[in-house]
Formats: sequence, C-alpha cells, structure tokens
Amino acid sequence: MAAPNVRGFFDPVTATWTYVVWSDTDSLKRCAVIDSVLDYDMPSSRTSTVSADAIINFVNQKQLQVEWILETHIHADHVTAARYLKGKLGGKIAISKHILGIITTWVPIFQTGDDTPADGSDFDYLFDNDEEFTIGDLKARIIHTPGHTPADTTYIIEETAFVGDTIFLPDVGSGRCDFPGGSAEDSYDSSRKLFALPDHYRIYVGHDYPPAGTRGPQCMATVNEQKFKNDRLHIGIDKNTFVSRRKADDTGKAVPALLLPSIQANMRTGDFGTAVNGTQYVKLPVNKL
Repeated sequence: MAAPNVRGFFDPVTATWTYVVWSDTDSLKRCAVIDSVLDYDMPSSRTSTVSADAIINFVNQKQLQVEWILETHIHADHVTAARYLKGKLGGKIAISKHILGIITTWVPIFQTGDDTPADGSDFDYLFDNDEEFTIGDLKARIIHTPGHTPADTTYIIEETAFVGDTIFLPDVGSGRCDFPGGSAEDSYDSSRKLFALPDHYRIYVGHDYPPAGTRGPQCMATVNEQKFKNDRLHIGIDKNTFVSRRKADDTGKAVPALLLPSIQANMRTGDFGTAVNGTQYVKLPVNKL
C-alpha cells in the first residue's frame, strides 16, 4: 500500500487548513491540493495570493506535479484559490456532483446565472458518491458527508480522510448546520460514516478553532480519538442530544463575514465572474438572507 504524505498549511485569518497530499513511491510525483485559500480583504474587496503562493512554492520545491485540486464543499468562510492554482500549476479542479444543488439554491439569490454555469462546468470534474480515483499511486474515494451543507464530502486517501467541515477536532466538535440545506440530523449521520472507518485512520479537518488558552492550531486526530473524545459527536452521544445542542448553538449565529463573496466566487472555482469594463464585481443581496 502506498502511504500518503500530508503537508498542511494554516491560514490564521480564516482558520482554514489547506493540504498537499502525495506519495514518495509515485515515480511522477503527482499530488492533490485540498481546500486552498485565496486571500480576500472584505472592506477593500481586494484579493492577494500569499496563501496560495506558499502552496505553489512548496509544490515546486518538492518537484510535485499537481494532478487534482479538490474541494470538500462550497466554502462560506473563504474564497478558494483553485482557479489561480490551476493557472500556475495545472491539475483538474474537482468537487462532488452535489455542487449542482448548491448552484440551484444560491444563483437565484445572487442573480449570477449569466456567468455561473448551472451544470457545474467551471469545474473540470464532478465526482459521483463513492467514486474511486487515484492520486499518482495513491488510492482515493469520495463519500457524501452532508450536514454542514448538503454537498459536503470527504476524500479518503489510503488511510487518511479529508473531511472539510464535516467534523472538527475533538475539543472543537463539528461545523454549524444552519446554512440553506444544512441539517444537524445529517451531520450526525455523517459522523457515523467516519466512525465506521478503521480506528487508526487519520482525519484531517478543514478548520481549527482552538479553545482559548489551550493549544495552537492542529489539523489531525485519529478516528479512534474522534469516536471517544469528540465533544459533540463521541459515540456516547445519541442523535437527539446532538441535534438539540447543534440547533440551539446555531440559532441566532452571526453570518460568516465572507459568506457572500465566498459562495458566489467558489461556485466558479474562485473566480469573481464576468468583468465589466475590466473590473469584476461581488453582488451583495439586500434583505435576502
């Protein structure tokens, strides 16, 4: 069995983990980049590529060849750098086919149907549920893990799992479920899919929000650690208890600061849409959410 190498990059502004995954035994040194970040300053509406350039520098230093640029879901808290990375490094941008439901939900809100393809064709590839694929000589598959959003998915690469916001580290718990189509019930069921993996599998999270004064950002816990230590989802928690607490905590929760620019750009793989007189724009629907 090929063993995946995993290098994590933490963006402290959005608390996002980006991962580069590759195998030392693959002669072509092919890799995947998972959940990248395009830096975006909301007050000035300006982008920069500091975070993405760190990925590019690492890939080039390691002489890796990007085969896949993967998204676990349409992020609401940061803009993806997928399109920028593809322009610099190549590779295929891919996501679950469930993005089509996200586009159906959000494009009417933003009125961006003219430059957001309804068939998801801004992405190079849409995965089916449980589809198997490869990253060099690494075996990978995708499973549907909804709850945070209806389209959340997990990439299982050999004995590692990249879960996005499906679950967080044990002392943090799990992602909110109050976005359109989100479901605390589905979130609980998705955690049980992860807990069905072998205990030694490593779960890499999409974000980390360390409890104040306890530790610095971390990115991984084993399945066994999640099963017995996750504050919200450990195996001693029944579904009704989890759902009640999740819904109570999500009630009245503030909208993520970057939700509006992030979702409309991420449905286009991180592009801000058709330019008018050389300028791209973000639409901010008023009194709609």
